Amino acid sequence: MKNMKMIVAFALVAVVGAAVAGGAVWYMSKGDEAAAEEHDAKGGKDGKEAKAKKAKKEEKKDETPPKYLTVDKVIIMLKRVPTDTSAHYMSADLVITTNAKLEKEAKEHLPMLRSVAVRTLSNLPMATAQVMTIDQFANELNKAFDETYEQEGREKPFSEVMIGKLIIE
Repeated sequence: MKNMKMIVAFALVAVVGAAVAGGAVWYMSKGDEAAAEEHDAKGGKDGKEAKAKKAKKEEKKDETPPKYLTVDKVIIMLKRVPTDTSAHYMSADLVITTNAKLEKEAKEHLPMLRSVAVRTLSNLPMATAQVMTIDQFANELNKAFDETYEQEGREKPFSEVMIGKLIIE
């Protein structure tokens, strides 16, 4: 009987300890947010960055798992220099990141995305394309898509474009 009381007492202490620890973690995380808000209110130079980070975290919590759509075989003829007699081509497979809510709309935009990608990448001379990294190609395309959607006054149904495959000949 004594052993049973001790087991119950230890279990009770463990439960109370876990509750206190959970409360402390919750309280401390609220303190960080309050301090950040106070810093923002005082005109801290990082206020905008803190708000942007907080908004991004909240946005990520609400997001469903990402969906990936492909734009296969975007073939581009690269610009030639006047002394070059052979044609140079680039072939790229693009991957578009979206979410389940915007997936249908993003699929409807794939032909336009292909067109913007061709228009953007066909302006590259062969010498430039050969030394660019995958990230640089992706950045160029993301800028072009942002500008296109901004000019049209529409919201992008995807968050970013990535390069799935790239071949330059």
